[in-house]
Amino acid sequence: MLQKIVQIDKLERLANTIRQDVMRMLVAAGSGHSAGPLGMADVFTALYFTILNHDPKRPNWPDRDRLYLCCGHICPVRYAAMLRAGYGPVSEGKTLRKLGSRLQGHPALHHWDAVESSSGPLGQGISIAVGAALAAKLDHKKHFVFCVMSDGELQEGQVWEAYMFAGKHKLGNLVTIIDRNNIQIDGFTEEVMPLEPLADKFRAFNWHVLEIDGNNMEQILDACNLGKTIYEKPTVIIAHTVPGKGVDFMEADFAWHGKPPKPDEARVALRELRTLRGRIQPE
Repeated sequence: MLQKIVQIDKLERLANTIRQDVMRMLVAAGSGHSAGPLGMADVFTALYFTILNHDPKRPNWPDRDRLYLCCGHICPVRYAAMLRAGYGPVSEGKTLRKLGSRLQGHPALHHWDAVESSSGPLGQGISIAVGAALAAKLDHKKHFVFCVMSDGELQEGQVWEAYMFAGKHKLGNLVTIIDRNNIQIDGFTEEVMPLEPLADKFRAFNWHVLEIDGNNMEQILDACNLGKTIYEKPTVIIAHTVPGKGVDFMEADFAWHGKPPKPDEARVALRELRTLRGRIQPE
């Protein structure tokens, strides 16, 4: 128990550091998305530092777990986690959205093959992940396929075709994590295009459903580990997150879905994040 508490504390501190990295990256870029990356920092920290079987020194290792990012616009948090995990120097984060950088505004496979697939058009990543999971099952491979999606993407029809296909083929090697932050660029999801009852929809498509607090590290770890033990059907984790997590003036405000902080706003945000647990980065 003590070992688990220490592990969770370490991961929470690291997630807070990654939030600070994201703020610096967005300011340096002068563009990008704020709310989603901050809200998903705990999930990506758990994935890259505990859940995924991967090797930064061998990004194309055949037996690695695959992680597909369907909602490509939250890529700053994925980049920040990958750099902290050893896929490159942390200072590379300042090249976000710069010409020639590996860190494009949406993941681009031809710039950085460690991201598994390019992503941009919402809803397409789950189809890629389902295909990868089916291929692994047919080839009797042991690795897992993870897919991170936003809740707004679930308004796309293609998504449900992919979920129906995965349920039919009983892809127990597939775990999807939904960023259920309830916002999208035009407002709140339940006002734009209601998604509830969301869990019931997934169950109807023959998925194993887990609902968690997506900013609670212990719940994230437990859900991901449990998802890897469900062999008879794919697993979806509905992770209820706070968009803009950790920055008071950004939290739960859909206006921050698609814009970066200005330098003075970033200073306020970083000062607030440094007062939280996990102060690692200096001023």
